[in-house]
Amino acid sequence: MYAFLTGKYTVKNPAYVWLDVNGVGYEVYISLHTYSKIQDLQQGRLLTYLQVKEDAHSLFGFFDEEERTLFTQLISVSGVGASTARMMLSSMKPEEIHHAIVTENELLLGKIKGIGPKSAKRLILELKDKLMKSKPSENILTAASNKVEADALNALISLGIARNAAFSAIQKVLKTENDIELESLIKLSLKNI
Repeated sequence: MYAFLTGKYTVKNPAYVWLDVNGVGYEVYISLHTYSKIQDLQQGRLLTYLQVKEDAHSLFGFFDEEERTLFTQLISVSGVGASTARMMLSSMKPEEIHHAIVTENELLLGKIKGIGPKSAKRLILELKDKLMKSKPSENILTAASNKVEADALNALISLGIARNAAFSAIQKVLKTENDIELESLIKLSLKNI
């Protein structure tokens, strides 16, 4: 119903903003990710999603399309409501959530308030294929945003291992290991190939 709103921010805090659009004030719920992008702005545009329930109409705002798209995908999963999706987007950047789901990192998803082991599995089961289709060429690049991961990926490729196989092996190791040194990551990844 509302694609976006453009106006002046009259109230801004990490949970919501009041946006004055030609004299009409809209209360728009936002994530910490969006707040970090708009906190220094006096006016701007927010992409929106209107949730209509029997007892309330809630307007959610997003700084960019990537975040709004991920939000709608998250709330499409059974058991994940708008509040939980907003909490997820406040806990992690959209690209980090995307990466965690695509790489089946249940431990990382489970650390988000409101997401338990069952919800993490459900998110992965229902969204992994959709997210891989939406950004097929960026999956490896997003995953390699961590320097140790990127260095390990480059090392395995230089050893003659195919990029996709190297990437998959690294992800298997990272599911069980959080803080790992480069040498250990390479060795364990080689065992998974």
